[in-house]
Amino acid sequence: MIIENMEYDALLERFKKILRQGGLKYTKQREILLQTLYHNDMHYTPESLYMEIKQGVPDLNIGIATVYRTLNLLEEAEIVTSISFGSSGKKYELANKPHHDHMICKNCGKIIEFENSVIERQQSLVAKEHNFKLTGHLMQLYGTCSGCTQKVKVKI
Repeated sequence: MIIENMEYDALLERFKKILRQGGLKYTKQREILLQTLYHNDMHYTPESLYMEIKQGVPDLNIGIATVYRTLNLLEEAEIVTSISFGSSGKKYELANKPHHDHMICKNCGKIIEFENSVIERQQSLVAKEHNFKLTGHLMQLYGTCSGCTQKVKVKI
C-alpha cells in the first residue's frame, strides 16, 4: 500500500492498527520515530535516525534496538522503504513520496532521487514484451556524485 500524501494523523492511526494487529504496544518512542521520518525528507540508517531522535528529544528513553525493530515493522507494513547497502546496512525513508528512483554515490553515500518518464515507459514496454504483469520496481544506479568527481579533479 502506497501512503502518498497521507496526513500524519491518518498515518499514525494506521501505525497503531498495525501494532494492535501484531500484538505490540503503541509507545511514545515508536510515535516519535514515525514523526521524525514523516517530518524529514532524508534517508536514515537506523543509527542516524536514533541520533536524530536523541538530539531532538533528549529526555526520551529510546534504545537502538527499538529503532531497528520499529523500522522492520514499518518496512513490512510498507510505511517505509529501504535501500540496501550490502554489508553496510540499509537506509530508510518514509514511503509517502510519488514513485522515484535513486542514484547512489559509491564514494560518499549521497542519495539523489529522480523521476524519469522515459525509463518508466520503457519498463512497461519490456514487461509487456515478455507478457509480464509489472506490479512495481526498485531502481538504484551507482556511480560518483558531482561533489566527489570535483574532489578527484582538484587532486589531479
